[in-house]
Amino acid sequence: MAGIPVGACAYLVGTVLCAAVCALPAFDPAAGTPWRALALLAALYAFCEWPARRPGRGSEAPAGTGSFFPVLLAAALLLPPAAAALVAVPGALIAPVEQRPAAPRRAWRAARLALAAWAAAQTAAAFGADGDALSAFPDFPHVLLPAGLSVLAFSLVLTALDGGIMATAMGVPWRGAWRGLLPRSLAPHAVHGLAGLMMAVLWRSPYGWPAALFVLLPMYISSWMFTQYHRERAAHQATIRALVQAVDLKDTYTRGHSERVGHASVLIARELGMDETRLEVIRFAGILHDVGKLGVPTRVLRKDGPLTPEERRVIELHPEYGHEIVRGIGFLGEARAAILHHHERIDGSGYPYGLRGRQIPEFARVVAVADAFDAMTSTRSYRRARPVATAVAELERCAGTQFDPRMVGALVRALDKHGWEPAVTTDDPPEVPRRNVPPPRDPGRGPAAPARPGPGGAARDAGPGSARDGAL
Repeated sequence: MAGIPVGACAYLVGTVLCAAVCALPAFDPAAGTPWRALALLAALYAFCEWPARRPGRGSEAPAGTGSFFPVLLAAALLLPPAAAALVAVPGALIAPVEQRPAAPRRAWRAARLALAAWAAAQTAAAFGADGDALSAFPDFPHVLLPAGLSVLAFSLVLTALDGGIMATAMGVPWRGAWRGLLPRSLAPHAVHGLAGLMMAVLWRSPYGWPAALFVLLPMYISSWMFTQYHRERAAHQATIRALVQAVDLKDTYTRGHSERVGHASVLIARELGMDETRLEVIRFAGILHDVGKLGVPTRVLRKDGPLTPEERRVIELHPEYGHEIVRGIGFLGEARAAILHHHERIDGSGYPYGLRGRQIPEFARVVAVADAFDAMTSTRSYRRARPVATAVAELERCAGTQFDPRMVGALVRALDKHGWEPAVTTDDPPEVPRRNVPPPRDPGRGPAAPARPGPGGAARDAGPGSARDGAL
């Protein structure tokens, strides 16, 4: 298990041992394990999971999505707990794994599912919803309670185990490792639980186990559609990464700026109450806001000194260049307008079209604030980062003229909750001064920045300084 942290190795070994202890009683001859039913369910789970996890173009479905958890939850209702723990093991061990090392990942997958199925079966048995109770005419709706409790036990075990592995293997702080895991899993697991209950009832009906397979058909179709969606989404992410990498290669002075603007844009949007679908699009808008730099000459982007009026006119074309580049990328939606208008100003003195106030698209107003904030708080080769408090004060000073006060307020609230880590965005040491950099401005006239034509104040720090700054 080379490359896996020691704590994660210990956690993995402990989980596997616990799963083995739970499953071991199934091999006791006196236990009366229904091996035929166990083998059928295990084969069914392995058969269904293989295509769902098979690597394809782009990416496989995320591990742990539980496309066929109904099989495991049906096993929890049909089999003794030790036998139910064994159902997921063959499928988990043979399913493809893209990341390496593969063996520990397979062992982890098998152990976590075995423990979750064992807990679900124990809960179902404790509340009278075991296989013997599921006749052709089960006691509805009373059987829903024990079935629901078994689903809850299943979700709780998976949540507990997943949070632990995130803390030990991925370095997530223990205090926040479990945050949000259970609420996100309860709804899909409840749907899987209903399908598993239907499978178990049909399995025990006069029609036998073949009838239970009909429950899996819609689940299989939905799983296939989900996998296709995930692969399409992975292709979208790859497109975004390729464009950002192209910008970073051309404008090395602001490397990493795009990702941080995307992150800050999401912080603002979340404070504004935008839904998850729009949050993803606003992240794309922040990440790609400077993609139009690909159309700007490199000598202008990397110029150390102030811009000439002609150079400024050239670089102010980059929002329009960016809009043209992404015009045909349909999944970007509102992000395209943000790319075009993120240099507009509330007072109408921005570019490219001089829009004012509410004429500026909402996403563009969000990205403008995120862009200016990261530009001011990032260390560049020709100046140090400004403190977060100083950057916030400058944004607040320019709220109502350059920036939307609502967006500025949302950023301030988000920073109070989450903080911000300033970053170095160039490979050059920040201590080495650049030649031809003008002295700082007088403190009374706004934040220190290299002189350049155009409006004062935060306008320079919505890329402060030179042409290679964030908002330029």
